[in-house]
Amino acid sequence: MPRHNVQIAMGHRSLGAKIDTYLASIGFGFNPGRMRRARLGEIIALEAASDAQLADMGLHRDDILPHVFRDLLT
Repeated sequence: MPRHNVQIAMGHRSLGAKIDTYLASIGFGFNPGRMRRARLGEIIALEAASDAQLADMGLHRDDILPHVFRDLLT
């Protein structure tokens, strides 16, 4: 099975750490890796969007993770 060793960093904090911190903050005491990997493409696409593009979608940059993981919050 191929492994992709892609490391993505946004500013001084890696995207992986940002996702882990978010999941921990909503009550996940573990890192659900499969779920995280399944949503990574959407997270990367939104992180790459400009603030204007996010605003057109009704999002702020801080809303990306809650938006992508919104089904976990219901």
